[in-house]
Amino acid sequence: MRRITLWMLSTVAVLVLLFSYRTSTNSAAPAAAAVAATTGGGKTYTGSAVSTRWGDVQVAITVADGRITSVSVPVYPNENGRDQQINARAIPALVQETLDAQSADIDTVSGATVTSDGYLQSLQSALDAAHLS
Repeated sequence: MRRITLWMLSTVAVLVLLFSYRTSTNSAAPAAAAVAATTGGGKTYTGSAVSTRWGDVQVAITVADGRITSVSVPVYPNENGRDQQINARAIPALVQETLDAQSADIDTVSGATVTSDGYLQSLQSALDAAHLS
């Protein structure tokens, strides 16, 4: 009886681990940072799409007079409810910190480390394209 219980628990643990493993469904290669558009208030620079464990993250910044005037995140993990819940809180915080700091020298959001890391990498490539720090 003890062996059967141990075997059953081991099987359940393996199945849980197997079904909780998530692979990336986006196979897009990271794109080089480029000028995306010119708006009335400045130029928009789009950072490279950074592939993370939960999906791609891409940041676009608008720069006018050497300052970041707006930040958008057109690509981020949002395929399931958990991703949507985490990023609904994390992305506005990251955007606000970027606007306040005017650089990529910002803190990551607790509980959204993977998205934060992807955001920071993409933000830095957009800043590099805009020739900002």
